Amino acid sequence: MTNEKQKVLRKQVAPYEKSNTKASVWQVINTIVPFIILWFLAYKSLSISYFLTLAIAVVAAGFMVRTFIIFHDCCHHSFFKNRKANKILGTITGILTVFPYSQWAHDHSVHHATSSNLDKRGTGDIWMLTVDEYSSASFWARLGYRLYRNPFVMFILGPIYVFVIKNRFNRKGARLKERLNTYLTNVSLISLTGLLCWSIGWESFLLVEGPIFLIAGSAGIWLFYVQHTFEDSYFEEDKDWEYVKAAVEGSSYYKLPKVLQWMTGNIGYHHVHHLSPRVPNYKLEEAHDNTPPLQNVPTITLGTSLSSLKFHLWDEESKKFVRFKDVRILAKIENLIGKNEGTVR
Repeated sequence: MTNEKQKVLRKQVAPYEKSNTKASVWQVINTIVPFIILWFLAYKSLSISYFLTLAIAVVAAGFMVRTFIIFHDCCHHSFFKNRKANKILGTITGILTVFPYSQWAHDHSVHHATSSNLDKRGTGDIWMLTVDEYSSASFWARLGYRLYRNPFVMFILGPIYVFVIKNRFNRKGARLKERLNTYLTNVSLISLTGLLCWSIGWESFLLVEGPIFLIAGSAGIWLFYVQHTFEDSYFEEDKDWEYVKAAVEGSSYYKLPKVLQWMTGNIGYHHVHHLSPRVPNYKLEEAHDNTPPLQNVPTITLGTSLSSLKFHLWDEESKKFVRFKDVRILAKIENLIGKNEGTVR
């Protein structure tokens, strides 16, 4: 994609970067209010059947994911025109989704600025090694990476670690305002949790919040993972890296059923979001539909996205994801070739 085409593409998306206050307020109402109601219904259902509680928790988890998308937009200052309004709502939705607003806004901005850049990995992204990096790593480093890439660790233990532990601490080098925002989030979480445990009992709180938290957390990490880990993705070293190509080729269009698309706040249009983070979530589909070049991007569905679980390492030579198994096979072939060359000599 030439520089001229990149400029034209960004210009085509620019009209969708303006938020609509009425639409934003309505989204807050149709997301946070149902979430609170469903949480209360899940609690009341404990006296009827825990299977009913779990069923309600699944739906509530969907609204928690949708609440996170509002939080996510606020971090990009795209939900409201007013920057302060974004910060206030972002902090509130951050408390509801267990994320410190200022800290995550920083890390996520770095993610957008470095996504698919092989030389600038490590902040706000999924841990990914290249074939060469994995092959030259120590035994313990390879073991740690394989554990990290295990679906149970990534999608079950991962949310617990990130949300409960990692998010509670400030990053190194954080400024005072960012640190204070994290402290405010932590104090608010402790207060809200304490109030709920006091009013309904800690057992009831865990029975309701536990499944909602785990389902929403797993879904959130899955969405983030699959939108950057798919066949024909894009990764380049810094000297060859291009922002627009990273956006439209390194971020997928996750084509979901309409119900799931609504629950996930259109985040499946991830290519549009990475091209222009200032487009609010409720305009992502419109931007995609009205911008022809964006309709020819890597597209995955619920079915095809499952194949991303087998993508473990990035092969810089073939420029595609490979499995751990492929690396072992390649190593055996290279060893065999080496032995044959030695025999010939």
